[in-house]
Amino acid sequence: MPDVYAIARELIDHAHAADPKRTPEGVAAELIYADRMESWVDRVVTDASPQLCLAARCQHLERWSVPRTTFPDGKVGYLTWRKSLYKKQADRAHELLLQAGVPAIEADEIAVWVSKSGLKTNPGTQALEDAACLVFLENEIEAFAAQHADYPREKFIDIIQKTWRKMSPRAHELALGLDLPPTIGALVKAALGAA
Repeated sequence: MPDVYAIARELIDHAHAADPKRTPEGVAAELIYADRMESWVDRVVTDASPQLCLAARCQHLERWSVPRTTFPDGKVGYLTWRKSLYKKQADRAHELLLQAGVPAIEADEIAVWVSKSGLKTNPGTQALEDAACLVFLENEIEAFAAQHADYPREKFIDIIQKTWRKMSPRAHELALGLDLPPTIGALVKAALGAA
């Protein structure tokens, strides 16, 4: 009997491999992101199910195919872009999961998680959000800060506070254990009211 989860993982990672953005070693950036997401889901949720691990790998599924520049500038354009990505990624994940032979009821549930439906109320959706926030704090916030060096300190603090509000208590615990660069660590402390 074929391992439908392994087949789904191969299909998802094959889609990730088409990401034109590459590391210096030539690895698709989406594959790196998927590995980080899955690793964090494994820490956020004890004994994460195969379905949740697959959902974690779909967090940015083919995100590269819809550049931010295809939507208007500003907050409304950004939020519209993100919302469209959630649907696109969920639909694509659903398609690949069914193609792999994952039962429809499981593919449906995974698509709900990937679409970010039920944040704070759906444990699968929350686990993905926690993992995404932890990837951001561990791997992306420093580059984000450098890219937006023109932002005032208060804006970074606000971004961290918004990120923190989306996270579960377990994710907060894990985030507090991160070894952050001093400047980022100071911003996190300020955002949490510890400075």
